[in-house]
Parts: sequence; structure tokens; C-alpha cells
Amino acid sequence: MRVLIIEDDPGIADGLSATLKRTGYAVDTAGTLREAMAAVSVESFDIILLDLGLPDGDGLEGLRLLRQQGRTTPVLIMTARDELPSKVQGLDEGADDYLVKPFQPEELLARMRVALRRNEGRANPELIHGPLDIDLAARTVKRDGQPITLRTKEFELLMVLVRAAGQVVTRQRLEEALYSFDEPLESNALDVHIHHLRRKLGDDLVKTVRGVGYFVPRPERKA
Repeated sequence: MRVLIIEDDPGIADGLSATLKRTGYAVDTAGTLREAMAAVSVESFDIILLDLGLPDGDGLEGLRLLRQQGRTTPVLIMTARDELPSKVQGLDEGADDYLVKPFQPEELLARMRVALRRNEGRANPELIHGPLDIDLAARTVKRDGQPITLRTKEFELLMVLVRAAGQVVTRQRLEEALYSFDEPLESNALDVHIHHLRRKLGDDLVKTVRGVGYFVPRPERKA
């Protein structure tokens, strides 16, 4: 999944980026509102982490603009402003959550999972798809009760496809979800990940639409 960190402190931004990358997220950073809005205009992000005190304006201005544009991307505010009015304003402006600095990485990751789950209209922390049982917190997958070991990119690829079950996801969108601006992308990388998913989870899971992309069928409803 693709994350945009909007944070003007390089130390904080680099630390968050390293933590999220270790967890499996593709991460991009922006140090100003201008950079952030430029990034959002050309890429599709799954979640945005937003600092409020930016050198060229208040983060709430960017949040306001995103919501005025009709963008529903989950936004998690992370700031040192711990006053109740600031929290209320941030949430009322359209933020999905509000996290006061300093915070522990584990709390940030948990709140990100909650925001993503809410955005998908799910309450269950586990994602069940046909024979697959996916634990998003532990990042584990079982098929018919049997554990399946997936590499980081394979797990992220599976998440994108399962979350869009029944819809064809283009190659471009899959690559955008898996790789940040600064990550090298080999021409056959996506094909390799798809091949590994099929080998580990079965050929019946990931379908190809030639020249377009891939999709995971919706699970059949039980009678």
C-alpha cells in the first residue's frame, strides 16, 4: 500500500519512512504543502500522514483542499498540538484520526490499520476472502487453515487485489501501490510477484486480463 508522509522535519520523516517500509508499505515524503499537493495530483495514495506545522502553510489547509476536491483518502494527522480545540478542528475538517507527538510506531501502525479498515467499510480486523484468512496486523495468510509464507511485496500485492475483488486492477495501479518514487522498478518485477502468488496460493486465485491487468474474483456466496 502507498503512503504519503507530509512532514517538514527530515529526521521525523526519515524515521517514519524507515518504519513503514520495514512493515511493507511503499512510502513517499513531502516537506511542504506544495510538494504534497503535487504528489497527490499525480499519484494515488492509500493513506496520508499529515503534519500541521509546515513551512508554507498549515496542514489543515491541505486537508481542506483534499476534501473539497472530493478525495476520500484516509488522512491521519500527527502533530504536537495537543489542545482539545485543535483535535476537534482537525477531525471536523475531515481527518480520520489525530495522533499527538511523540508517539510509538506501534500505535501509529495500529491507527493506520483502523483508518484503512474504516475506509473499506470493514469492522473485522481480519480479512476473509473465500479460502483465504488474512491477518492484517500480523501480516499472515492462511489458505484453508494452512499457513502460507509470503514475502513483503507479495503480501502487499495480495492486499491490493483482494481489496478490489471483482475489479480489474491495472498494472500501473499495482506498481504505484507497491513502489514509491525512489524505488527502482524492474520491467518484470510485477510478473514475478504474480507468479509467486499463484505458485503459493493456487492458480485459481489471480486472473489475468491481457494487456490490462489482474483481478481476484469475488468469493462465491454460500447457499
